[in-house]
Amino acid sequence: MDLVRHSFHHQLLLFSLISLSYVSGTQFSLPRLGALRRTIRNKLDIESISSLSKDFKTFFYSQTLDHFNYKPESFTSFQQRYVINSKYWGGANTSSPILVYFGAEESLDYDLSGIGFLTDNAPRFKALLVYIEHRFYGKSIPCGSREAALRNASIRGYFTSAQAIADYAAIILHIKKTFFAKNSPVIVIGGSYGGMLAAWFRLKYPHVALGALASSAPILYFDELAPHVGYYAIVTKDFKETSESCYETIRKSWDEIDKVASKSNGLSILSMKFKTCEKLKRSFDLKDFLDSIYSEVAQYDHPPSYPLNMICRGIDGAPKGTDILGRIFAGVVAYMGNNSCYDMNEFNRPNDETYIGWRWQTCSEMVMPIGHENNDSMFPPSPFNLTKFIRKCKSLFGVRPRPHWVTTYYGGHDLKLILHRFASNIIFSNGLRDPYSSGGVLENISDSVVAVYTVNG
Repeated sequence: MDLVRHSFHHQLLLFSLISLSYVSGTQFSLPRLGALRRTIRNKLDIESISSLSKDFKTFFYSQTLDHFNYKPESFTSFQQRYVINSKYWGGANTSSPILVYFGAEESLDYDLSGIGFLTDNAPRFKALLVYIEHRFYGKSIPCGSREAALRNASIRGYFTSAQAIADYAAIILHIKKTFFAKNSPVIVIGGSYGGMLAAWFRLKYPHVALGALASSAPILYFDELAPHVGYYAIVTKDFKETSESCYETIRKSWDEIDKVASKSNGLSILSMKFKTCEKLKRSFDLKDFLDSIYSEVAQYDHPPSYPLNMICRGIDGAPKGTDILGRIFAGVVAYMGNNSCYDMNEFNRPNDETYIGWRWQTCSEMVMPIGHENNDSMFPPSPFNLTKFIRKCKSLFGVRPRPHWVTTYYGGHDLKLILHRFASNIIFSNGLRDPYSSGGVLENISDSVVAVYTVNG
């Protein structure tokens, strides 16, 4: 009976997520964060993470559920995963540093396989390497399964960034004690959401971490601090600089999709033209799918494949006489491969842990107002609508998002002045072709709060 009840509630949560995606109207999906591209994560799944070096040792820490209250349930514990690589460590007697990587909105497995920065630098600094998984992701789930935890309104209330960085503090202090590393300086490191956590950790726990490297950390994409259109302005710029004709084709394609969809059998035509796995019920699903592809390739346009170039080569290289939508589809095939069909929910899978977990986080505190603009954008107008966003979140979780909480708790307004007064030892790194750099710190704040960027990164 318990299994039946669990299965029912699991299906109910998935149905709610699917329904929420459907009723959201013309509100495009928010671009995901994450240090690794979604397709890279899938590749790591296929290649298996079991091939990791034996130098990586996995541990579990008995973590406190609630660090900020003294209710009986606050002292409930769960097992939080962390991984240590001591191959290069010089030992406690040498005061060699501890480099701590903050896991973000996905399983730690992907980071262990895909993040090379720590192992690249460990020999030079004789560093102890630590990787900590974020609560409610991977194997660090309070109260059983992820679905059960997120279904329980009382439990998911502990799924916050403040609780997460308190977890990190507890584990770091535990490791320093275990390794007799009282005098070893700690440097925390993170990318994207994890980069935000690293910067915030240095501000909230300066007695635990001597410094932080916050890579691609859009800490200004909250509470009207950065332009709503900043993200998509950079996506557009990336495409335009890569290929003017590719940019123009994409810009014209949205009206063409609407034109075809308006026909009596328009959705069937679009379904066949784009080889959708299921017949389209509305043209917006196709638009959202394409929007997500363009965002992903701009955000993760790394060598050697350079996926943005890959898409534009497909669009520009289509046979002469190919119509606009045919060229757009050629770009999809160039990036995703010549598949038998294409799933319009590829970027919004309701059973994906990042999709489920990040949906809650954005519906509670991580409210990042990202929207489309007019002007020379290659995207159709779709401004961020906070009223609709609140309505969506209340329909799914029964909570009202707190769009001002991040700047209240961590700061943000007058950031340059505030960080100059009391912050130190933070490196903000960005690649300016990364759309999220529009919400990043791009100027030096002081001698020790510095911005490092690569123009074509």
